[in-house]
Amino acid sequence: MDNSNMHEVMEKASVLVEALPYIQRFNRKVIVIKYGGSAMTDETLKKSVIQDVTLLKLVGFKPIIVHGGGKAISKWCTMAGIEPEFVNGLRVTDKKTMEIAEMVLNHVNKSLVQMVESLGVHAVGISGKDGGMLKVKKKLSGGRDIGYVGEVAEVNTKVLTDLLEKDFLPIVCPIGFDDNYESYNINADDAASAIAESLRAEKLAFLTDIDGLCRDPHDKSTLISELSVSEAKQLIADDMVKGGMLPKLRNCIDAVEKGVSRVHILDGRIAHCLLLEIFTNEGIGTALIGDNTERYSGKY
Repeated sequence: MDNSNMHEVMEKASVLVEALPYIQRFNRKVIVIKYGGSAMTDETLKKSVIQDVTLLKLVGFKPIIVHGGGKAISKWCTMAGIEPEFVNGLRVTDKKTMEIAEMVLNHVNKSLVQMVESLGVHAVGISGKDGGMLKVKKKLSGGRDIGYVGEVAEVNTKVLTDLLEKDFLPIVCPIGFDDNYESYNINADDAASAIAESLRAEKLAFLTDIDGLCRDPHDKSTLISELSVSEAKQLIADDMVKGGMLPKLRNCIDAVEKGVSRVHILDGRIAHCLLLEIFTNEGIGTALIGDNTERYSGKY
């Protein structure tokens, strides 16, 4: 073996050695991955994410995928002659739109199951309606009724824990029902947070179309690698967090305060972002931790 090949082999070995303590630390721990954004629409990125999740499963993690499908829902609504309407970032969902949303989300769900199964891991696709997993109440937007949009009121984790115990990888689409068994669409961030909180997951990872949380959204060099709940609340109080990042950061804070050990905001446009964040000292995104949680010299 020549020197160049030996160097390449040694680099691969060093990567595996670097990953070892993280594999040991998080073995048999639950990690909830909210899957959305560009990583759902770009086929190369989609393959990368599914490879990451199946690898996590194979090395001993207990991953759960919670996925969205907003772009696909908008596409099918337009094809059906329904102009998508949003209020404060939430889709106005009448009965017909709800039917389309459920159809599209179930299609996305089974396509993800197919991809995971093709990599040799057994997956089960479910919605929040299965086993009464996600009970909802109507969600208002600024006091306005926007139709069949639900806010998670209760999580029954039995289906998920049973699947994890039987060594399946659960893939969840965010549809639930209310006390009258009416179907409601749920924001995927909210569904993932509620599930992670109920399971007291070790990690909750949001795949987004941004680098992470930056002090200056226009300057990637200001990326915050790790911050506490108190620091995050201070950033919000100082009006440093804007736009779509604000509700996402609030979801992160809520998840940590309700028992999730660490919440990660990752750029899903980067191939293998999950592996890079979880198995390397540097990491690539932002991690939110509790005020009394041990900080690491590298990362996690």
